[in-house]
Amino acid sequence: MLTKRIIPCLDIKNGRTVKGVNFVDLRDAGDPVELADIYSRAGADELVFLDISATEERRKTLADLVLRVAEKVNIPFTVGGGISSVEDVDILLQNGADKVSVNSSAVKNPQLINDLAAKFGSQCITVAIDAKQIDGEWKVHLVGGKVPTELNLFDWAKEVEQRGAGEILFTSMDHDGTKDGFANEALAKLSTALTIPIIASGGAGNVKHFIDTFIDGKADAALAASVFHFKEIEIEDLKTELRNNRIPVRL
Repeated sequence: MLTKRIIPCLDIKNGRTVKGVNFVDLRDAGDPVELADIYSRAGADELVFLDISATEERRKTLADLVLRVAEKVNIPFTVGGGISSVEDVDILLQNGADKVSVNSSAVKNPQLINDLAAKFGSQCITVAIDAKQIDGEWKVHLVGGKVPTELNLFDWAKEVEQRGAGEILFTSMDHDGTKDGFANEALAKLSTALTIPIIASGGAGNVKHFIDTFIDGKADAALAASVFHFKEIEIEDLKTELRNNRIPVRL
């Protein structure tokens, strides 16, 4: 059985790590290079680095910061924010990223997924999907959750897989930063419908939430930010509890 992955997420704005609630009310969470180093040594399986204002401000991901972070870590590292072309990805991978995450640009130009997968391989391509429930239906949102679309989460996820994405990072905007648990019902539906890995994001508040998302949500990986940034949960302790609950993890 494949081990489940624990992934700290570093949301970057103006060169600093930030964290908010429901995608707003951001507060400073520290230097991303220092945090990346800490997590790498603490037993994280991967890191995700998202320049959350890159798409909104129509600028590219901070490639130099990616280079400095990559120099500090020895675990897989995903980079996202403002990526809209093969050339963007080429620069990031050259600077040390192992994978890239595309979101708004993939919705606006779905062919981008095909092009990236063909050029770099599906294993390098993560498609991030931010969604929230509107009138009982999960709707995809763009530009850091600011722009709603008519896209259905599950329809878009299936298309993403068919176009060659290697994994999906699903963030429930309804759960983000609330620490009330992951969107396990939606996660389980995604995991059942697709064959590629699903990363759960949005809602981690305690160890049980991680246990639940792996068992009930059938997630392949769980991503969190503030509970790690502010040391509410230590990764080593989390993995010990997961192992105690018969969830396979790398210790």
